[in-house]
Amino acid sequence: MEIDEIMKIRMDKRDALRAKGMNPYGGRFLGTEPIAKVLDGFAEEKPALIAGRIMSMRDHGKVFFVDLMDQSGRMQLFFKEAVLGEAWAMFRLLDIGDIIGAEGTLFTTKMGQKSLRVMKFTVLSKALMSPPIGKEKIEKEGEGESGETSKKFYGLQDVDTRYRQRYVDMIANPEVRDVFVKRSRIVSYIRNFLDSRNFLEVETPMLQTQAGGARGRPFQSKHNAYNMDVFMRIAPELYLKRLLVGGLERVYEINRNFRNEGVSTRHNPEFTMLELYQAYGDMQDMMDITETLISSLAKEITGFYKVPYQGQTIDFTTPWKRVSFAGLIKEKFDIDPTDSAEKMLEKVKVRRPGNYKLDKLTKSAIMKIVEEILDEDATLDPVFFTDYFTFLCPLAKTDPANPALSKRFEFFIAGMEVGNAYSELNDPCEQRERLMEDLKDDPEASARSIDEDFVRALEYGMPPAGGLGIGIDRLVMLLTDSASIRDVILFPLMKPLEEKKTDA
Repeated sequence: MEIDEIMKIRMDKRDALRAKGMNPYGGRFLGTEPIAKVLDGFAEEKPALIAGRIMSMRDHGKVFFVDLMDQSGRMQLFFKEAVLGEAWAMFRLLDIGDIIGAEGTLFTTKMGQKSLRVMKFTVLSKALMSPPIGKEKIEKEGEGESGETSKKFYGLQDVDTRYRQRYVDMIANPEVRDVFVKRSRIVSYIRNFLDSRNFLEVETPMLQTQAGGARGRPFQSKHNAYNMDVFMRIAPELYLKRLLVGGLERVYEINRNFRNEGVSTRHNPEFTMLELYQAYGDMQDMMDITETLISSLAKEITGFYKVPYQGQTIDFTTPWKRVSFAGLIKEKFDIDPTDSAEKMLEKVKVRRPGNYKLDKLTKSAIMKIVEEILDEDATLDPVFFTDYFTFLCPLAKTDPANPALSKRFEFFIAGMEVGNAYSELNDPCEQRERLMEDLKDDPEASARSIDEDFVRALEYGMPPAGGLGIGIDRLVMLLTDSASIRDVILFPLMKPLEEKKTDA
């Protein structure tokens, strides 16, 4: 049937429920137990009260078998005309997708299935739309072994609909809900881990007068009352460092960042990061925290240090592999960190397009090389890349033994960059020079400027510190075996349907 026909039939049933004295959009319904808990404590003839969504209905004349689903699981309900009496007529007005409360006693069917014999039910929400139909399957099911057939809907297959209407995706695919339950557990674990190490969770501005703390094209808007341009933050780094200056020695923020850039299986314009800073520490302390946090997190969430991912296995066992970025670039391309940008591009065989800033192109080319090497290596296990060229790291301290290299690492898992850390630069004069140099060759510098207040804060004295950023979305991908970042963001950014059709 067409959607309009389905809605008309369901609206007629809704009106019929009202006519029979039952509110199709009921209110407070307390005292229920999660289905999983009911099944765990199952005992014959034990009373139970549950609530959830109807996922299938099997008609046997004067008896119906219904599958009810809540967040914790599914359970079979047994409805019988002789038991319900006058309420049977209202029960026949229910549909797949309706949310109900059910009260009764537990029993085991002849087929050995744990079930609830319903004595009383309450309609809590009448669904006017049918559940999503991925594959419709007619089959012998449940108590239909004697030949009766039932209809059940399996999954939601259309990827665009899944992301655009996540609520529908979660109804149709319970495993999707499991991903987001795990995401919540991951974030909670990270908070507990850092809290137990005396880090203080803080909040810094998402709406900023300057876009700083990282490279990236910002989203720009206008504040009417002040008549000034404002930016959605691309990173919280410069504000968190101000807090080190102010005497908060261990701080972290699980923050939402925004970058007006491309969309891919690894990128969403709005994403979640963990950033933390530890006074009197350095890059090595951040490496220790990274290994301990993520390896223990993998064990907590999956039960193992070796975790399946896209048909392969990631081994989070510590210690993780260390690779010198400078050494790798030297080995592959005979590039030294002191080489000119022109020479680096020549050696990696990248031509400079017209009007493209040379240093910006070199930075992009060098970082692309790392990803290509990881793809060639086909390693999934975590790896730290150290010894980055200083011109790639304007906010990091340089190596005293070799100023052309910085005290920075990035770590990659399954070929994805997941985190980044520095021994933080705290010399205000050097920081200003480095920021000016970074802006000089940035083609998007018009959207960026030096944050003078940040430099001023450094002039008051910032303790030596280590800083770490970890991409929460990518980390969740790895720990839930998800191929796309959109699979781990509840409501990823999507083009409007009208625009999508125009582009097609």
